[in-house]
Amino acid sequence: MKTNLARTLALALVLAAGSIAAGCGEKSEEGGEAKPEEFTLALDFFVNPDHAGVFRALERGDFAEAGLDVDAQVPADPSAPIRQVASGKVDLAISYEPEVLLAHEQDLPVTAVGGIVSQPLTSLISLPEARIREPADLDGKTIATAGIPYQTAFLEAILDAEGLSPGDVKRVDVGLGLLPAVLSGRADAMLGGFLNVEGVDLELRGKNPRVVPVDELGIPTYDELVLVANSDRVEEDPEPIRLFIAALERGTLDAAENARAATRAVLDAGEGLEPKLTAAEVRETLPLLLPKDEDRFGYMDPGEWRRFIGFMADEGLITRRPAFDEVATNELLP
Repeated sequence: MKTNLARTLALALVLAAGSIAAGCGEKSEEGGEAKPEEFTLALDFFVNPDHAGVFRALERGDFAEAGLDVDAQVPADPSAPIRQVASGKVDLAISYEPEVLLAHEQDLPVTAVGGIVSQPLTSLISLPEARIREPADLDGKTIATAGIPYQTAFLEAILDAEGLSPGDVKRVDVGLGLLPAVLSGRADAMLGGFLNVEGVDLELRGKNPRVVPVDELGIPTYDELVLVANSDRVEEDPEPIRLFIAALERGTLDAAENARAATRAVLDAGEGLEPKLTAAEVRETLPLLLPKDEDRFGYMDPGEWRRFIGFMADEGLITRRPAFDEVATNELLP
């Protein structure tokens, strides 16, 4: 893996150098270097290990070298970033593939321009005492969810595959309180926790959790985290987005080679993060930020998107089945 990673890093540096030379070597009218372009990134949530590549790139100056003055903003409301990018208030947002499809259903002008985590993190998580070894064991159990409609659809599809109905379980919506619900015994399991966050937290507490991502429970695989841009911006002014993704690749590859530096970058950017837990989460997360096999950094698989779009339509979450190029593009990747 180190050989592939080194080859990928070397190629990324060569490509990035060309991008930087093309986009950022201009002089101002006064003869000095041009000022970096202000560029706003809306995070999907509070600072966490999923953002290790972003904050490592900021710390290393990768965005600055690309001619971008990047401001990474934590949203007050996790549902806000995709609306902000649709309205042009931010240049890019980190969001989720299901949210992109729901936004398209609402005719919001958004396009996914790159994957950050190209597999589901959303998982069914339980403790040994709940005795949930397979989906059929959910019968009669209490399941904590975050109240997100598409995750509720995940749960119902998982139950249906086992011949169970929603009435065969007790579902409690706990918002952001998934972990306390399971630790307190209020719920037997959670559906919506991330394998690299809640799963790692429970493991570090010595709870020996059972963590099963939803694509191992019959849900079509999808890109958990994606970069989302305004569709008009993609058409009219794509170069800053292209430069951002190339710089993010450099920061991410460096983070993957240096988990300690990546952890420090996340801790410095966040507020109130616990160092030991953050370090464990970062170690679990970094491999998930790298491309699959021979894919380019940020590549989104059109076939996987088509299958997931079909699932969303079959579950009644969307009424239209857009083509991949209506909701996403790989054209701006390094």
